[in-house]
Amino acid sequence: MAVDVVTETVIGRAVGVVAGYAGDPANAPEWYSNIESVQWRTEPPVAVGSRMDFVAHFLGRRLAYTYEVVELVPDRRLVMRTAQGPFPMETSYEWEPMSESSTRMTLRNRGEPSGFAGVAAPLMAAAMRRANTKDLARLKQVLEQGQRR
Repeated sequence: MAVDVVTETVIGRAVGVVAGYAGDPANAPEWYSNIESVQWRTEPPVAVGSRMDFVAHFLGRRLAYTYEVVELVPDRRLVMRTAQGPFPMETSYEWEPMSESSTRMTLRNRGEPSGFAGVAAPLMAAAMRRANTKDLARLKQVLEQGQRR
């Protein structure tokens, strides 16, 4: 069973600010509650072909995986994929200007879990939706409170 979770929020900051911050994987541990660390395998900044090692905790498990950037349209879209482990996944960010000072950010996680992860797909999707909603709320808070310019 495929997992496809889409969440979005409107952030009261310009699209360049939101995309610049959210699109930099080094910032992920600050706004993603489940991401513990990110280490670059290639030189920053983010570009198609960039690779980063992520360590996360999800549903009580420690996950270590490498994301590769497969699509990048500055200030519009970023897509990263991993083919590792029982849950190969694609994560995409889309940024849409709502005005000069607000941006709609859409976060999408999709993949095709196998083995036990496949059986647990509905549980995983619900947990992802809850986590993504909290993470986007944290991102909104970080950016709107002026912690990031």
